[in-house]
Parts: sequence; structure tokens; C-alpha cells
Amino acid sequence: MTQITRPLIFASGLVLAATAAQAACQVEYKAKRDKPLELYYDVTVVNAPCASAEAALRAQLARQGLTLLKVLSKKES
Repeated sequence: MTQITRPLIFASGLVLAATAAQAACQVEYKAKRDKPLELYYDVTVVNAPCASAEAALRAQLARQGLTLLKVLSKKES
């Protein structure tokens, strides 16, 4: 019985660790677009851990022609 239980517990741990590593982060931010000047405030979910969410958000906004001004808050989602 323990021969079957140990691998199952180990596999479950790996699945949980992989899920936690891919956790998304909810970010509240301010951004702008030049010519004409447009200011944005929004809350979005970034598919990155909160530690690296700002860089991921900056790249996501750049693809939309926006410049990140300030991250107001971050929360794991």
C-alpha cells in the first residue's frame, strides 16, 4: 500500500507546485498614450507571479502603444 501511496503523494505535490508557479497576478495601474495624450486607469490580470508582474504588464501595455506610469497595487489571483 505504501508503495502506491508515496508516488501518488509526490505526483500531487508536483502538480500543486506547478499550479502555484503559474499563478496569475491582479494588477491595478495607471498608463498613458501620447499624441493625443490619453490617461488610463485599469485593473487587469497578468499571467505572471506578482514578483515579475510589473515587467510583464509593461510589455503587454507596450504592445498596445501604452506606457506604464505607476503600479498602484498587486494581488495574487
